Amino acid sequence: METAVELLPRFFGWMDFAAFGLFLVAWHGMTWLVESPPPGRPSVHTIMAAHRLKWMMAMLHREPRIMDASLLNALRSGCAFFASGCMIAIGGVVALLGQADRLVTVAHDLRLDTATTRAGWEAKLLVLALVLVSAFMKFVWAHRLFGYCAVLMGTIGSDAEDPENQALARKAAAINVNAARNFNRGMRTTYFSMALLTWLLGAVPLALATLATALTLYRREFRSASRDALLAKDEPPVPDS
Repeated sequence: METAVELLPRFFGWMDFAAFGLFLVAWHGMTWLVESPPPGRPSVHTIMAAHRLKWMMAMLHREPRIMDASLLNALRSGCAFFASGCMIAIGGVVALLGQADRLVTVAHDLRLDTATTRAGWEAKLLVLALVLVSAFMKFVWAHRLFGYCAVLMGTIGSDAEDPENQALARKAAAINVNAARNFNRGMRTTYFSMALLTWLLGAVPLALATLATALTLYRREFRSASRDALLAKDEPPVPDS
């Protein structure tokens, strides 16, 4: 009986393997680049991490802290929204798994990737579902971490000069930054899942969509007007992206 590794060459050609390898490198490479940027060129993620620490330290001097609670609730709502979206997308992909024969028919009618077998279509959809599950888990964990941050914020007293309160604020900031890191990872995974969807059209569309997604993320993190506004020392420009 043939193993899954032995069956793979029947489902995919070398271009599929190359395109999917490029996808994995770009997906995880962008995560590494954004979270560990070159010295002297911080990403938007690292810039905002510093502002999150400032937020928690400023909260020490703020009474009442209704605004801080509202901001945190907004962040948690964003996590819940995207987690729900991922669940809907996963359900759609699972439904497509039962319609693989129709996908083969459509591909032949449109002359798109006609070499892919029914098992190949199912394998592509399964990989897409797994990527969406990864995004879902990141959003759920980010939501939970923002909840931990809320608990820590609730333990901080009104004395801003108390060393214990300052330590709690730094802990809340660390949890907040970690929650944002997981949220951002979920967003990047969602972006790349959209690129992976083009694999249904073939290996070349997947490679092109992967490169376009990576370039878009790079521009937003390192070359966007929003980043320039965050780094501006005087009056910042009006960001357009």
